[in-house]
Amino acid sequence: MNEIPTMRLADSSAATLLRDLLALCRQADAAILRHYRAGTEGQSKADGSPVTIADTDSEAIILAGLKRLTPDIPIVSEERAAEGERPDISGGRFWLVDPLDGTREFLSRNGEFTVNIGLIEAGRPVLGVISAPALSVAYLGRLGDGAWRVEGDGEPQPIAARPVPPEGPTVVASRSHGDRDALAAYLGGSKVAGERPAGSSLKFCLLATGEADLYPRFGRTMEWDTAAGEAILRAAGGSVESVSGEPLLYGKPSQDNPHFIAFGRR
Repeated sequence: MNEIPTMRLADSSAATLLRDLLALCRQADAAILRHYRAGTEGQSKADGSPVTIADTDSEAIILAGLKRLTPDIPIVSEERAAEGERPDISGGRFWLVDPLDGTREFLSRNGEFTVNIGLIEAGRPVLGVISAPALSVAYLGRLGDGAWRVEGDGEPQPIAARPVPPEGPTVVASRSHGDRDALAAYLGGSKVAGERPAGSSLKFCLLATGEADLYPRFGRTMEWDTAAGEAILRAAGGSVESVSGEPLLYGKPSQDNPHFIAFGRR
């Protein structure tokens, strides 16, 4: 990968970390795509959500890579958490990993699944990398420094959330989850330019690139579903808050998120 632009980064180590994380995501991407192309079946976890061998293979690659890159930072990862594993995160700094976000999208073969790695500090996401293997695109961001989109092996291009255009917001809706009645009630007849369905954490990325403006989420999500996306969106000038207007906090015992609203630039 080409070097992340450093003009706004506080130190070169941040650029190096982002580059290394993206390289790690691409290793996981390759493992996922092997299963995607061959075809694989899902199994149900205790909570009813699906899991495949692609999830577990991706997770093994990411965990090994993070332990090598940042051996002193604990890692909370979806599939290990499902097995009851929870490291000591009392120090306030930890990784949140979703090795295959959008397993339903993976199984339906629509390409809208991602690999998510987010860094939490003092309860908030501050750095994130999202890779979409089937779409050959990745997004990365560091709070205070900026956010970028990378197409294939191309140069990282800066991205930014946009103010809501005069014709109204484009609203992102979950392709496989969510409460349509709650979404309609929230919008309440407001002027809306259009609606765009999307899977996985790509919904945050649409806001971060200025392709959409609003993502209300009334379905269940977990911390690893949103950490990387929120970090990238905030780095791009957007924001995320609970429906009551509070910031999302990470490192909770339950790891469930409240219902939330993600915004482009306000």
